[in-house]
Amino acid sequence: MPRPPQPDDLFRLRIATEPRLSPDGRLVAFTLQTVAPGFDGYRHAIWLVPADGSAPPRQLTIGARHDRQPRFSPDGRTLAFISDRRLLVEEEPSRSRDRDRGGGGDARQEREDREQVHLLPLDGGEARRLTDLPRGVETFEWSPDGSRLVVVSTSHEPTRDEDDRARGIARTARNGEPPESDYRFIDRLEYMLNGKGFTYDRVSQLWLVDAATGAASRLTEAEGLMPDAEPAWSPDGTRVAFIANRRRNADIIRSRDLHVVDVATRAVRRVSGGGRSAFQRPAWMPDGRTIAVLGHRFEARAGTRNDIWLFAADGSDAGPRGGRNLSAAHDLMPGSGMGSDVTPGEPPLLAPSADGRWIAFSAPIDGSYELWRIRLDDGHLERLTQGRHFVSGWTSAAGGPAGHGMRLAYLRSTATDPADLWLFDVAARGPAREGGEPRRLTSLNADVLDELELRDPIERHVTVDGRDIQGWFLSAAGSDGKPAPLVLEIHGGPHTLYGWAPVWEFQVLAAAGIGVFFCNPRGSEGYGQAFNDANHRDWGPGPMRDVLAGVDALVEDGLADPGRLGVTGGSYGGYLTNWIIGHDDRFRAAMTCRSVSDMGTLFIVGDLSGGEWPRLEHDVRPWEDPAYYREISPLSYADRIHTPLLIQHSERDLRTTIVQAEALFTVLRSLRRPVRLLRVPEETHELTRSGTPFRRVENLRIVESWFRHFLVEGKRGLPPLPKVRGGR
Repeated sequence: MPRPPQPDDLFRLRIATEPRLSPDGRLVAFTLQTVAPGFDGYRHAIWLVPADGSAPPRQLTIGARHDRQPRFSPDGRTLAFISDRRLLVEEEPSRSRDRDRGGGGDARQEREDREQVHLLPLDGGEARRLTDLPRGVETFEWSPDGSRLVVVSTSHEPTRDEDDRARGIARTARNGEPPESDYRFIDRLEYMLNGKGFTYDRVSQLWLVDAATGAASRLTEAEGLMPDAEPAWSPDGTRVAFIANRRRNADIIRSRDLHVVDVATRAVRRVSGGGRSAFQRPAWMPDGRTIAVLGHRFEARAGTRNDIWLFAADGSDAGPRGGRNLSAAHDLMPGSGMGSDVTPGEPPLLAPSADGRWIAFSAPIDGSYELWRIRLDDGHLERLTQGRHFVSGWTSAAGGPAGHGMRLAYLRSTATDPADLWLFDVAARGPAREGGEPRRLTSLNADVLDELELRDPIERHVTVDGRDIQGWFLSAAGSDGKPAPLVLEIHGGPHTLYGWAPVWEFQVLAAAGIGVFFCNPRGSEGYGQAFNDANHRDWGPGPMRDVLAGVDALVEDGLADPGRLGVTGGSYGGYLTNWIIGHDDRFRAAMTCRSVSDMGTLFIVGDLSGGEWPRLEHDVRPWEDPAYYREISPLSYADRIHTPLLIQHSERDLRTTIVQAEALFTVLRSLRRPVRLLRVPEETHELTRSGTPFRRVENLRIVESWFRHFLVEGKRGLPPLPKVRGGR
């Protein structure tokens, strides 16, 4: 008999990402993530499954630590991937005495060169390491003829000794002398990134690597200390498109433009232009004359949607108004971020058909994330998939064995199912569905899911200020339609969305007898540009009305007990949680996670400091109008907070730094309010999505126990401290 889900069930889930079809469409490779035996990390292995479903998926690489980014060679005979296996399988005596940069901990893990491209022959044999770039490889793509790879690396020179000389590094300790200086001298903004730490000294560039010998040469030299990224080969293999910000003062004006580099001459040409732009994910059309990209020019400030643009590869569209907006007539939002603590969102993708008539892409609609295609000649739009689901990652192959227009393999999850691999053949002519119905290729978590009683959310709608607000209600176990405790969950962003995606935290709360309501207030993605921009200079009052209207409707319908309400959210959701409990007393308990309490600090500290985002969201920067930023800061209303509050924050969060939590805790404790600060060591802003497994599970337990204490057990004082905790 199925049982309620528990936090530690998360340890058992196998998470699929990065699907990649073979050129002939007969095989699908993907990365499978599992939890390490010590629950203190993850393991990643490459798996392979036949596209016709004739055999179950099989593990292709050992995955002792991290094997990822599978890429078939153009002839389909070799699979390339990135791995850190050299730390385990290669004997390198000359490296054992090295003094690696970083200091402390396991020197092997701190080696800058640990992740390299490996090649695995698919007809049998062991994988061999191809690259040996001094600072490793971030990503790569095969050339069309399979003779070379373009790789992204922060290396300065092709060999370790040359790279050390270029950086002025001495790796051998000198007896009797003090260590070299470790002071950091920083002359620009955007010098660190949440999850990565300091990045100003790790600027990626494009390299060419010989697929037979591994010999490497630099293809681009990043200018202005901003990275060159997202390479894409032209069909004839003579050029590589990439994304970069090569403008003056690039750390202040954070544009992303499309560029093309000539492989033979290394000459770089900017292909897109404009005063301010944000383009990404280039894809060449088959004729080699046009490049498709996703992006915009901030026409609607921070709420601007991504569109599909076409640019001439020769740079003739590089003017301020150049390029053709192919999807302008459709108010879809490709590249949106779906909220889930189970299924990772993957970078967006554009996939032209072999005949150049269509471009496939993914975008959300009504809380689902779907695959679409758009016709180049007239912008006609066609939906390829339909369901209450989240298509998180996908891949394409032209034609496929049956001669269809395009074969698509995609990862599909639902509110009660983590991602599995599905396949869909798109017809070359006529309606796309004439190619057949989607078919499932994997059931990666069947053994776990068969044990559990997961609950399907019920879709709900309310109208606020003339806008339709879509939301979902997860009923409490055992409620039988009677009023039950309810927790309002608020997503981050603010420009992201909730939808038909799995969230383990919601299931854990529902299993504990606590209903969950989550919705997409104004400012959420997936409902068009006007809705996405509707929270401009309004992060608090308007969105608060949207989410509370959904709670009110549940109370009116007899599904939520008005005396047992809780509220929680992370990042922007934490901001709105703080705002709500400073303006509304209805909630018996609140938990604010990786939150924002001081808006001025948000834009001058951490990886969001400087740049244009405060102007795009609020028309003004903190130092230009301090009074306005005090007005929109929840900290300014902290004296009104009486709701018992748990403030959770990770100590390595560089997005919303822990000063946000410290400030709110200081004020509330000084006012003798019921408040507790929960500091999570070693974790970043991504704790609940990709943090260390045992800390993710502990966080789920804390969420459940905090709200159970107040909403189910009816207690009023703070709960007892756990017996096992840091600092005891």
